[in-house]
Amino acid sequence: MRLLQFTTVKLTLCLICGILIGYYLRPSLALSFSITVVSLFLLGVVFVRYNKLPTLLFALFAGLLAIAIGILSLTLSESRNLGRHYSQQNLAKNKVYTLKIREVLKPNDYSDRYVAHVNSMDSLKVSGKILLNIAVDSSIGPLMVDDEILTYTTLYPITPPLNPHQFNYKKYLSNIGIGHQAKLAGHDYHIMPQSSTTIFGLAYKIRGHIIKKLKNENFGPEELGVIQALLLGQRNEITAEIDTDYKNAGAYHILALSGLHIGILLGLLHFLLRPLELLPKGRTIKLVVIVLFLWAFALLAGLSASILRATTMFTFVAYALYLNRPTSHFNILALSLFFILLVLDPLLLFQVGFQLSYAAVFAIVWIYPLLQKIWHPQYWIIKKGWELVSVSIAAQLGVFPISLFYFHQFPALFLISSLLILPFLTFILGFGILVIVLSQVNSLPHVFVTVYDNVIRWMNWVIGLVAQQENFLFRNISFDAVQLILSYGIITTMVTVFIKASYKRVVVFLVFVLCFQCYVLGIGHLAQKKESLMIGHVARNSGLIHQTGQKLTVYCSNPTATTRMTNDYAIAQNTTELEHRPIKNSYLIKGKRMVLLDSINTALPINYDVSTLVLTQSPKINLERLLDSIAPDIVIADGSNYKSYVDRWKYTCHKKMLPFHYTGEKGAFVYTWP
Repeated sequence: MRLLQFTTVKLTLCLICGILIGYYLRPSLALSFSITVVSLFLLGVVFVRYNKLPTLLFALFAGLLAIAIGILSLTLSESRNLGRHYSQQNLAKNKVYTLKIREVLKPNDYSDRYVAHVNSMDSLKVSGKILLNIAVDSSIGPLMVDDEILTYTTLYPITPPLNPHQFNYKKYLSNIGIGHQAKLAGHDYHIMPQSSTTIFGLAYKIRGHIIKKLKNENFGPEELGVIQALLLGQRNEITAEIDTDYKNAGAYHILALSGLHIGILLGLLHFLLRPLELLPKGRTIKLVVIVLFLWAFALLAGLSASILRATTMFTFVAYALYLNRPTSHFNILALSLFFILLVLDPLLLFQVGFQLSYAAVFAIVWIYPLLQKIWHPQYWIIKKGWELVSVSIAAQLGVFPISLFYFHQFPALFLISSLLILPFLTFILGFGILVIVLSQVNSLPHVFVTVYDNVIRWMNWVIGLVAQQENFLFRNISFDAVQLILSYGIITTMVTVFIKASYKRVVVFLVFVLCFQCYVLGIGHLAQKKESLMIGHVARNSGLIHQTGQKLTVYCSNPTATTRMTNDYAIAQNTTELEHRPIKNSYLIKGKRMVLLDSINTALPINYDVSTLVLTQSPKINLERLLDSIAPDIVIADGSNYKSYVDRWKYTCHKKMLPFHYTGEKGAFVYTWP
């Protein structure tokens, strides 16, 4: 089956191209709107003269219009193009803000965290979302969705990562429309006595009521955390050990409520409601009931972005089942993708969960039927086992490059996890929903609680057993964007060869394999010649990373504190050897001297030739007097220093017109050699 024979698929690909163009080129709103109007006009002209012009020309202008719409939708979603967005105002001073809680995030050790809508600043009505951090206060309970607070504060930009190759939380938040944050203490805000109720707040209250009822039952704490994740999309109470086990076993998709769960629920409803088809217009009634159930479950799960896109996609699938006609699954996927990106949010395209979800579903739809043709088992149980293996292989082929690109690890035992858990997941979900319903009407038998608790405990034990096989978990795999693209090229051409082998297809497949090998060898060769020294930012600690070829030497006083920075750097730079050494007080860089002064070593010889002065561990020095004697080219302060000391040094350097670099503000300082 040729994928591009469907108009919806072609238009969706054009829409995605438009969104990518808008995301990376950032055209102005006027330009985006003009391109869309011109494209629409040209398509109208072609449509009027359709009988005299070739069909290919009409298709070309329809594709251009879809690209233009993609550019416009992305541009419209950006805060800089929203006139009433809070970021269009002056944020330099404290203002009175009215904030409405939209989402409750997982708290950390120091603060409760929320996503909040900005309803007003001073007397001006505005829009937009911020990240809200409120210091933990035992006297004040956490806020709930739809709570409105009044506060006098300043909004700060989200800070980018301070070390190279670390997770860019600023970019992640930007892709969901958040560009600023507020930090409040418990006494810095006032809760409004009355606030309007939204569908998100209603979902939060329903979910909270369900969780409260479940906590009154005799579930174990670990089992209850997994139940909340499986059925309600609430992962805040999953223990760190359980969370790690599911990730290492390649089964985290079981906990992350998304397309897998909605698809299982659709299949279960489609089977259970089959008797409705015997009624007059029973198929229509069945469709309506299924769609209502799906969206009710989405409401129950909090209407998160992953649930919204999954429910939208499977609503289209339910309609296709209702039509009962040979509609291609690719067509359904393209329709749902087009609708989600255009109507809900074009920025969803850049979210990891969205990419993984559609990559997995697309791969299953495309590759699963091909794997089923390889073998036709006679026995029912072997047939079902082969179906599960086929689904797992297809899904992993779809998400494999994305997983390596974002997470740099691959659980080789994902097939074992799937075979042991997925056959029972329909029962686990169905029985779990029954448990929830009975608990809400106070009619949940104790035997149901015992059975379900043991089922979840068994599932956790199985996943934990698989996760313990660390020899089959491949970590710290270097994988960049070029390898991502080439990997999908290899997978796609490999499948086309499998469908129908031909000389051209085999050649294209081998070309992609050759390009991938050459690229890997090329970056390895370039890494052998690379040398750099990085003064990283580590809170309350010091850390320097010296790279020579594919070897990293980490100079630090506390290796544990620099582990994350070191791992991220090593993966990105494709290094193979790691060594830790104590920090030295002097380094020679391209014939120039870099000296570190700490709390112990605070003096230098008179007229000592210093090019770079690094201040660490808050040395008690008179910097102005020291600068008069050594005259360095730059002064650097790392994250181990007191902030008051840094401010004083910064002022001194500014007065002497000397460059000053504080890693807590400007990020790591990197020396590179040609």
